[in-house]
Amino acid sequence: MLQPVVKRHPSLVTVATLLLAMLLIPLTACASTGQAPGASAGAAGSAPAQSGKPESKAASPSPGPIASLPPTEASREPAERSAFEKYATGKGPAALEIGQFGYDLFQRPPSTFAPVTQVPVGPDYVVGPGDEIRIEVWGRVEGNWSVVVSNDGTISLPKTGVFGVTGLSFRELKELLHNRFAKYYSGFEMNVSMGALRSIQVYLVGNARRPGAYTVSSLSSIINALFEGGGPSKTGSMRDIQVKRNGRTVATFDLYDFLLKGDKSRDIRLMPEDVIFIPPVGPLVGIAGTVRTPAIYELKGETRLLDLIRMAGGITGIAFTGRLQMQRVEEHSFRVLFEGDLRDIEQNPAKNFLLQDGDLAQIFTVTDTANTVTIAGAVARPGEYGVNSGVTTVKELIARAGGLLYNTFDQAEVTRVTASQAGPQTERFQVDLVKAQAGDPKHNVALRLNDYLQVRTVPEWSLYRTITLNGEVLFPGTYTFKKGETLSSLIERAGGFTGRAYLRGAQFSRERVQEQQQRQINEMVERLQRELSGSGTAQVATSANAEEAKLVQLELEQKRQFIEQLKTVRAKGRIALNITELSSLRGSAYDIELEQGDTITIPSDPKTVQVIGSVYNQSAFVYEKDRDSGYYVELAGGATPNADPGNTFILQANGTALKAGGGFFSSGARLGSGDTVVVPEKIERVAWMRNLKDITQILFQIAVSAGVLVTIF
Repeated sequence: MLQPVVKRHPSLVTVATLLLAMLLIPLTACASTGQAPGASAGAAGSAPAQSGKPESKAASPSPGPIASLPPTEASREPAERSAFEKYATGKGPAALEIGQFGYDLFQRPPSTFAPVTQVPVGPDYVVGPGDEIRIEVWGRVEGNWSVVVSNDGTISLPKTGVFGVTGLSFRELKELLHNRFAKYYSGFEMNVSMGALRSIQVYLVGNARRPGAYTVSSLSSIINALFEGGGPSKTGSMRDIQVKRNGRTVATFDLYDFLLKGDKSRDIRLMPEDVIFIPPVGPLVGIAGTVRTPAIYELKGETRLLDLIRMAGGITGIAFTGRLQMQRVEEHSFRVLFEGDLRDIEQNPAKNFLLQDGDLAQIFTVTDTANTVTIAGAVARPGEYGVNSGVTTVKELIARAGGLLYNTFDQAEVTRVTASQAGPQTERFQVDLVKAQAGDPKHNVALRLNDYLQVRTVPEWSLYRTITLNGEVLFPGTYTFKKGETLSSLIERAGGFTGRAYLRGAQFSRERVQEQQQRQINEMVERLQRELSGSGTAQVATSANAEEAKLVQLELEQKRQFIEQLKTVRAKGRIALNITELSSLRGSAYDIELEQGDTITIPSDPKTVQVIGSVYNQSAFVYEKDRDSGYYVELAGGATPNADPGNTFILQANGTALKAGGGFFSSGARLGSGDTVVVPEKIERVAWMRNLKDITQILFQIAVSAGVLVTIF
C-alpha cells in the first residue's frame, strides 16, 4: 500500500478520524503539500515522521487494515472543471457537454491498486536494504535462514559470513548464494525466495492533484504512485509523465497508451528517491457528438482530425459523415465556426487537417429521412413499413403486413399527399384488392413515400355484440344479439319471465346513457364549484376581524367537503321502462332496440318501501297496499326539524321520479312495492346555499340519475 510522507494540520478533522487513522495506518509520512489518502493525521503540529529504511523483519512495512477498505464518499474529492471544460460547455450555440479524457480514472481509485509487500518477485527484481531473504537448504546439509538486508546492503549467514547483496537482481542473488554455500558444502539443494519487501520513498511533483513525498512498496510502479497521489490535476499532462532518477529522465509514460490500448510496457518499477514529474498539460482539443468516446483530448506531437477521431474510438453507426462542425480560436482573439464533412477524409489531406490547441469538433447524427408508407385496417400487422418509393406495390406491402384478414372488404383506399408550390395536394383513389393480389397493374399500383393504404372491413362489421340479462328469467346470462334485435326478442330467447318476476322493478342500464348522465353530473358539479370558489375568495378578502375570518374558513371547508362528495357520485345509466308481460311488450314503445353492453335485471318483488333523507329512522318497511307516502314517513319517526317536507319525492321502482305533493299528485298518493320515499333537507338552513342558483334542482337530478341522496351539513 502506498503511504505518503505528508504533514497536515488537523483543524478540520474530527478526533474520531484521527484515532482511526492512528490505529489503522502503520506508517506515517509527511510531505510539503497536502496529504494523500491513508496518511496519518496524528503527527500534525509535530515534526515530520521519517520513513527510515527497515532494519529487521519486524520493522518492515506491511499494508494496514485500511488497505482492504473501499474508499468512502467523504474521501472522494469532487472533480473541478478546468477552464477548457468550462469553455467547451459554455452557453453558446455550439456548447458541448464533454470533459477531459482520463482524469475521472483517479477520482476514486480502487484499493486493489495498492501494492503489497509479500508477493512473488520476478528474476529482475533488484534487492535493497530492508528486503527479507528466505533460504532453504537440504541434502547432505540442511537448514532454514531468514535474513533482512541491512542498511549497509549486506546479509550475514552461518559459515559464509557477511557479504553484500544490494543492487543484485533476484537471479544474481540466487547464483551468489549458491556459490557462497558451494565453497563450504557439497551435495545440497537450495531454494531462495523473498519475504517481506522493503519500502522506498518517491516524490510526486508538478501538476499532480496531491503532490508530495510517498513511502511505497519496492514493487510499486508509476501507475501505483499516480493512483495514490490522485493522478494528474486538470492542468497536468496525461501524456508526458516523467520519472527522474539521479538527475536524469529515465522514463516517460503516456497514460493514453494505458487507457486507450491497455499498454503498460513503459510503466517502470520505481527505485528509491525517484521523482515522478507531471508537466503542464499539452494542447487540448475536444470532440463531441456521434463518436464512441466524446471528450477533450490532449495532443502529443502533430495530430490530424482523423487521429482525433480514432483516439475517440471512431464514429458510431448513426454518425452523419456529411457534416463536421469545427470551432477554432484564431490568433487568441476570437472564435470562428466552419463546416466540413468526413467523406473520403482518409484520401483527402485538405479534410484531414492539422489540429490546433483549443479546437472543438462536433459530428452529427444521420438525418431522419424515413422512406415509409402506412397500412391500416384489416391486415394482420398494420403500421409503418419501409418501401422503395415508386417500386413497392400494394401486393408487396400487404404481404409484408402479414396478409389480409378474413373480414376484408374487396375495395381499399390509397391517400397520397404531394408537395406543390401552391401547398400540399391530397389525392385519393380506390384499388380492388382481388385484382391487386392477382397482379393487375391498374390496381397493384406502386406506392410512393408517405402513402396511406386503408384496407376496409366488410360494412358494419362487428364480430360479437353482447348483452347481460340477470334475475327472474328462465335462462339468465350473457347473450349475443344481432343488429336491430329488440328487448322482447332477447327475453323470449331467455325463456321468458319466471313466476317470481317483478316487472314494475325491472332495471335497464345502458353504457351510452351512463356516459351522458355522468357528463351532466360533472358539468353541474363544476358549475357549483366555480360559484362556491368565487364567493369564498371574496368573503375571505372582506372579513372584518379574525373571528369572522375563522367562520369564513369553516364555511369554505364545508363547501370543499360538499363538492368532494358530489365528485364521488357515479351515474347508473338507467333507462326508465314500463315492462309488462311479454305479449304486450312486443312491438310497444318500451320494446327498445338493444345496444352493446346493455344490462337488464328482472328482480323479484321486494315487498318493501324505503324511506330516506331527513327522517328519524331511515329504513325499509314492509309494503302495505293502499298506503300513502305520509304513512311510511310516520313509520320512519316523522320528518326532522331540518326536513323540507314540501319537496318530498318518490323514486319509483321502474326508475321514474315524482313529487309527493304539488301538481303531480297529492301527499296521500299510493305507493308501490320497491318505491323509495325521499325527504330532502332544507336548503335555507345552510347560509351559503341560499344564493346558489338551482341547487334544489341539481340535487334532485343527481338523486334520480345516480340513485344517491346528497346530504347537507
